Amino acid sequence: MIFIDQQQAQREKQCRDRQVSQRSNDRPEVASGDVCISDVSRQDASKGDPLTQAVGLLSQQAWCWGRDIMRPEGNWLLEIGFNRLEPPADRKDCSSVYVLDLPKRRCVVLRGFGVFYGDHQRGGVFLPRYEFQPRFTKQGTLACPPWSNKDLPKLRPPRRSQRDVCAALTLALIDWIRQYEVTITEQLGIDYRRTTLLNWDDGENSFTPAEAFASAWRKMSFHLAENPGAYLGLNDQRS
Repeated sequence: MIFIDQQQAQREKQCRDRQVSQRSNDRPEVASGDVCISDVSRQDASKGDPLTQAVGLLSQQAWCWGRDIMRPEGNWLLEIGFNRLEPPADRKDCSSVYVLDLPKRRCVVLRGFGVFYGDHQRGGVFLPRYEFQPRFTKQGTLACPPWSNKDLPKLRPPRRSQRDVCAALTLALIDWIRQYEVTITEQLGIDYRRTTLLNWDDGENSFTPAEAFASAWRKMSFHLAENPGAYLGLNDQRS
């Protein structure tokens, strides 16, 4: 299974532990620039800087994909058309990779450590789960499944000439995620998503209620479109 492995669980625990150590007077505090923030209450999930919100949203989404895979009635990702790629014999320590082919030679690739969105004509972006800082590549497809982050192509912040296409690809990915959650609600019901979030809402993780999940992604897309520099960074090379 993806999204549920010891390395990921350890990283999430370390992230939460850092937040616990930062608390004082029963009020959560956030270290400046720390993008691994997860200690946000239900009331504060929509507050804070946009990058922190984005990290929280993507982490919660990855959790939900893992729960959707383990759905008692059947693996939801397979039901909606994803292909599950099992690791080869020499990579048995890795989890399965899930790939969805989209129209117009586009694709989505899901891993516990992030998500890749590729477009054959424009290139691809990878969103690291714990950073939410899009990394751009001219490759619209992956040469091999990303069993680990070492299998990913060379990824970097976009150059000035690549910034618009990187933003467009990131927005397309966000819209795909938003529509994924809309479909979950329409076909499986809002109670299903509420149930999958029960264990995620532990008082430490940044939490967005099921009813606001899809709309939170939509708001994120608006903010990224208006403020791309807050997310994309910029490669120093101009072309």
